[in-house]
Order: sequence, then C-alpha cells, then structure tokens
Amino acid sequence: MRFRTHPVFDKKYAKLRAGEKTRFKIRRELFLRQPFHPLLHNHPLHGKYDGFWSINVGGDLRALYKHEADDFVVFSKIGTHHELFGS
Repeated sequence: MRFRTHPVFDKKYAKLRAGEKTRFKIRRELFLRQPFHPLLHNHPLHGKYDGFWSINVGGDLRALYKHEADDFVVFSKIGTHHELFGS
C-alpha cells in the first residue's frame, strides 16, 4: 500500500512531540504491511467523518485517513480523540 499526507495532517503532525511522531511512523509502517493488525484498531467512521477510517497511533492519539484507490490512502488528520471527535 502507498500513502500521502494532506496539508492539514502535515500542519498538525509538525506540532507533535518527537515521541508521538515516532509512534506514528511505527504504526504507519505496521498499517502499510498489515492494515487490520489488532494494535491499530482500524475502523470506519460515520457522521461528521463519514468516508474516513481511524487507526490508533498509541495512547489517545488517532490518525484519520481516506482511501484514494485500492492500494493508496491519504492521511488527513491526526490528534487526540477529544481533538478529533470532541468526546
């Protein structure tokens, strides 16, 4: 699988702490090899984020992505559960 990042994702990612960036890179690599590995808790979203999917980056950090093609995704947002979903 291939990926790219959205400018909104890039802006938020740049503000993460070094450890959070490292955790994302590790989980991203796992995602690219095994998208439904249990550690990722990969699942589709509904409502406001209909069409997006979410993976667990670690702790309360989540990364949201969309499928652009069968083997290509766009990471669109990253943040805590509260920052993304408000709860």
